[in-house]
Amino acid sequence: MSVTEERPPLAAASEQTGPIVMAGQVRRSADTCGHPGDVARGGLRAPASRTRRSVLTTILTASLGTAAMSSFAQAAGEPVMIFAAATLKPALDPIAQAASEALHVRVTVVYGPSPALVKQLESGAPADIFFSADADWMNAVVARKLVDPATRVDLLSSRLVLIAPAADATPVSITPGFPLATMLGGGHLAMCDPMMMPAGRYGRAALQKLGVWPSVQHRIANAEDVLTAVTYVSRREAALGIVFDTDAKLDPAVAVVGTFPADTHPPIVYPVAAVARSTNPETPRVLAFLRSAAARTIFVAHGYTVLAAP
Repeated sequence: MSVTEERPPLAAASEQTGPIVMAGQVRRSADTCGHPGDVARGGLRAPASRTRRSVLTTILTASLGTAAMSSFAQAAGEPVMIFAAATLKPALDPIAQAASEALHVRVTVVYGPSPALVKQLESGAPADIFFSADADWMNAVVARKLVDPATRVDLLSSRLVLIAPAADATPVSITPGFPLATMLGGGHLAMCDPMMMPAGRYGRAALQKLGVWPSVQHRIANAEDVLTAVTYVSRREAALGIVFDTDAKLDPAVAVVGTFPADTHPPIVYPVAAVARSTNPETPRVLAFLRSAAARTIFVAHGYTVLAAP
């Protein structure tokens, strides 16, 4: 069963993410989250300018047919809980279900922005696996000894793209000095927080490398996750957006107008690792399933490049 909510209206650039929704009720996370560098200094901190805001996150409890669930429900122990970046949801939903059916293990996935999930781990929230949207946040939890570094795998990669409403899509060559500000007209550029969120940091790095960041940095429409950034463009609440290509493919109302060269930003990787305090005996099996041929097929179907061998 999944809990779904409608995407919120356009967020002001100063707003920040908040709670994580779990099993139909709200589990409060910290009102703000800081940069990964703050983790090693003893806690996550947010810039003082950020205000409190609800984050749109969802939880998927891998749903099996009633007969399949009843066949092993009594034998199953605690579910293996995966904390995963929200951008992974379309691919990870069917993978979690496939893992449940193949391994006869209950799998629960909690989705949210990577920094909010890290804050939950730091606060002692129960989790067995952490699946991040970038290396920085995984490095942060490794530094805090929140995950077992021996289990860490850089599993996936994707591409960073520029999107526009499909009806207005005109291809653009993304090269140094390309006229991004002109392309925006009087509108905004939708992207995740460029200081904290993985997709936002990739986007800022690319725009800085291309020399166009100063012309658009005050026209950013902050999105709490990449799927929300896509929605802003789809609804025409933003003229353009910077997102992962895997997210752009989910909404036919948007189109990719350009792909950022790989050398303009840090490598895009999605690392996964077991949480250090996990005592669930099924955690290694589920972690291995994420690298399996069955999972690879689903990841590839959703547009990811799989980096790790089965």
